[in-house]
Amino acid sequence: MPKVTIDGKELEAPAGMNIVDAAKLVGVQIPHYCYHPKLSIAGNCRICLVEIEKQPKLTIACNTKVSDGMVVHTDTPKVVEGRQSVLEFILVNHPIDCPICDQAGECKLQQYYMQLDLKPSRMTEEKVHKEKATPLGPNVMLDMERCILCSRCIRFCKEIAGQDELCFSQRGNHTELTTYPGKSLENAYSVNTVDICPVGALTSRDFRFKQRVWFLKEAESICTGCATGCNVKVNHNNGVVYRLLPRENEAVNQVWMCDEGRFTYKPNNEENRLRRPMVRRDGRVESLRREKAVEELKRTLSGVSGNAILGIGSAQFTNESNFAFGRFLKDVLGVKDFAYHAKEVADPSQDNLLISPDKNPNRAGVEAMGLRPLAEDRRYQVFFILGDLPFAKLQKIAFEKNSKFVVFTTHDTPEVEYADFLLPVASWAEEDGTFTNKQRRVQRVHPAFSPPGEALPVWQWMTQMAKAWGSDKIRYDHFKHVLADLAENVPAFKGMNEEKIGSKGTILS
Repeated sequence: MPKVTIDGKELEAPAGMNIVDAAKLVGVQIPHYCYHPKLSIAGNCRICLVEIEKQPKLTIACNTKVSDGMVVHTDTPKVVEGRQSVLEFILVNHPIDCPICDQAGECKLQQYYMQLDLKPSRMTEEKVHKEKATPLGPNVMLDMERCILCSRCIRFCKEIAGQDELCFSQRGNHTELTTYPGKSLENAYSVNTVDICPVGALTSRDFRFKQRVWFLKEAESICTGCATGCNVKVNHNNGVVYRLLPRENEAVNQVWMCDEGRFTYKPNNEENRLRRPMVRRDGRVESLRREKAVEELKRTLSGVSGNAILGIGSAQFTNESNFAFGRFLKDVLGVKDFAYHAKEVADPSQDNLLISPDKNPNRAGVEAMGLRPLAEDRRYQVFFILGDLPFAKLQKIAFEKNSKFVVFTTHDTPEVEYADFLLPVASWAEEDGTFTNKQRRVQRVHPAFSPPGEALPVWQWMTQMAKAWGSDKIRYDHFKHVLADLAENVPAFKGMNEEKIGSKGTILS
């Protein structure tokens, strides 16, 4: 590999690597706008100037590959002056409206100005004015005055999304980003253009003006919209999720996510979140405290044989939720029959990039535990169910009058009105746990905040219920205890632990 020296630090960089990426290997950040490691190189913003020994002029780092013996300087007075000139040129017609820009706090133009310039503008003439707040498509808004013409969005649509929807029109100061005639920006990955826009030109129509980014907190998680399991960052504040952003994982989603997945956060904020246990008595639904609901459930199940109970897990819930659920039913109630249900969508969206037709984030996980899809003719007296399972799917295996239904779910929906016991559980954004995607890759989710009201993660419900039944077989104090139990008892999860899973996940054995 070529040996290169960058700001006095020697390194061996892979052949063909450009200077921007090579500099990162030694902790040197070279400013750039148009360059993106997943897109073709345009070389049109010019702010990544560096000085290379034995070369007479400053060179752009994005389009210059390392070579053996190359000596690069990224912070000489000549380089700084060159970058300041480029920045001043970019700002000639840029509106200085950071206080009202939705990108403030995440803007590379703002960031580089603070780092490199901090000088008042010498521009005294009227700036060129262009269209403000122009919808490019259903999910993306354009402020043309803020666009610096880096072309990232154009290249993304063509090279990654496979839809040539954006282009530049006009010339010089009047150059504008626009869609091709008769088209709009509506590919399945359009909001990624907002992520990669270095300034406030492109904003998400769903997120804009909802929250200042410096108020947002962040939790690492995965998208639960389909079986791909794209890695995401959950941006939240005061118990409300405001947006999902893609998190880098080369083995799963690289640095992208689909628009469909971005909006899976919305149910978490809905008003019909189940906050207290609900118990049906004589046709009336009563709200109870958690302990009282468990006592009532214990009385109801008194004398019921485990053979008369069916446990139904869910491909929408974590590995830990399904395992702890099954462990309680098997070891405490003596249940022998188990199944799982999955979300079914007519004509599901799909493609060859990230979108899977299977809209369940954990089908591979529940099947690795030995659960079978729900399809039985045998009738049961009691059903323990994870998630929203419509009664129509239970009718073939349920007694019409005497069956009891115990449902652990996140929302109070019409689909579960048949439940005799409705017990509130944490959503994917509120619990520690893992999902197993279609690659059989086990990946972590971290809680962004606590679940509402008396809702608990499923494994905590099982621990409390086991205690109420007088059993010491289930005593989980932390998600990692459930994971350890899962790894010990399910062969596919053998050796699984937090360290092995890490931030990128690991494949089932």
